[in-house]
Amino acid sequence: MSIHTKSKLNPKKRYLQVALNNTLEDAFAVINSLPISDRIIVEAGTPLIKQYGADGIRQIVSHYQNHILGITTPVAPQIKMSPLLEFVVSQIKSQRKVPVVRKDKKNVIFPYVVADLKTMDRAETEVRMAAIAGASAAVALGAAPIETLNSFVAECEANDIDAMIDMMNVEYPLSVLRALKKIPPVVILHRGVDEEKFNREKIIPLHEIRRIKGNYNIMIAIAGGDTLREVQSSIFNDADIVVVWKSVFQKTQETSSIVEGFLKQIK
Repeated sequence: MSIHTKSKLNPKKRYLQVALNNTLEDAFAVINSLPISDRIIVEAGTPLIKQYGADGIRQIVSHYQNHILGITTPVAPQIKMSPLLEFVVSQIKSQRKVPVVRKDKKNVIFPYVVADLKTMDRAETEVRMAAIAGASAAVALGAAPIETLNSFVAECEANDIDAMIDMMNVEYPLSVLRALKKIPPVVILHRGVDEEKFNREKIIPLHEIRRIKGNYNIMIAIAGGDTLREVQSSIFNDADIVVVWKSVFQKTQETSSIVEGFLKQIK
């Protein structure tokens, strides 16, 4: 019997994950345009993390929390947190649970932020970095060594954040899951940007959803499709999380309505 780790997400709900892959200024502007919903996840994308480091994650978390609370914050990036202050914040965070920040008519809303680290090695170090920055979840690549993935899942659990494993370019995701000591709460099925750009025949691996769910009681995220039709197809095939980025790469006048439109499809 496989041991499952527990997610902070509600497995009875479906979520829209908005990936922020550009600058912090663009990320803040997009966040400001998001409707307040307990079904929206914000992602600090890999390019953003590579550009700004752990401080980029921290600023995304802070800005999204303020947005949910209705607090207007500057679009310009904040001053980087010092290592000492990061340590103090981590100690405070370790002594408390994730705060309730806002309630709508029926739901409690948390500022859920995914740090798309795409971890391939040094899992403990990278997970701690994301946790100290305030992330709710972190991402490792399924192509990483099994030792790294086991360490990643264990360290996420120890730091009270969700482990997500991205199966991009993994031919048999089930073989990776079967080799793990503990099953992560979320698996990402992913058609990469370069795959889509240079190989028009490459499809989003929706067929893997039922294979995985037939063996494990976990949530599945689908990444690599940004059109309304692709979102609908993901939900029809029983995905729990749909990741979009091209449609909300930068804020436009339509950003809010685009996100609202996606949310209507994710029921």
